[in-house]
Amino acid sequence: AMGAKALQFIMLNASRSGEVRGMTWDELEMEPENSTASATWIIPSARMKAKKEHRVALSSEAVALLRSLPRLSNCQLVFPSPKGKQLSDMTISATMRRMHTDDIKRGGKGFLDPQMNRPAVPHALRSTFRDWAAENGYDRDMAVGSAAERAYRRTDMFERRRAMMEAWVLFLKGEGK
Repeated sequence: AMGAKALQFIMLNASRSGEVRGMTWDELEMEPENSTASATWIIPSARMKAKKEHRVALSSEAVALLRSLPRLSNCQLVFPSPKGKQLSDMTISATMRRMHTDDIKRGGKGFLDPQMNRPAVPHALRSTFRDWAAENGYDRDMAVGSAAERAYRRTDMFERRRAMMEAWVLFLKGEGK
């Protein structure tokens, strides 16, 4: 369902839940379906925690996910609720809890935060991405840097971030380091 798709998109992009839940189709720059050109999600400053516009380099996996979604008439939201409104944060959290419980029912360990030994939560996906980026030699300010780092940076290293996100997707699929 849409909560699971939104959670997947959060994971693929290391995005905040609120940014994804409020995402609209007009924030996306994507080429026609058969194009292999790069896609971008431009989050307006009003929707960003830092109140500054942010460009997200979308991986090919993220683009495929977006292209698989239905577009509802009279609704600009990319991940709408069944009533055409913005998904709640609880929807995303509940989806992740269900995944944890279902894995345990199938004989798995569930999805636990290794340090806290508690079920993982959506926000931890950003932290996981940050750890992965650090362990793989990506600059801190390319992957969820601090406000101070962003204030001094004059470039968003967009194409380098695009390559990093493709590597992140390979890691998530078990095909990369």
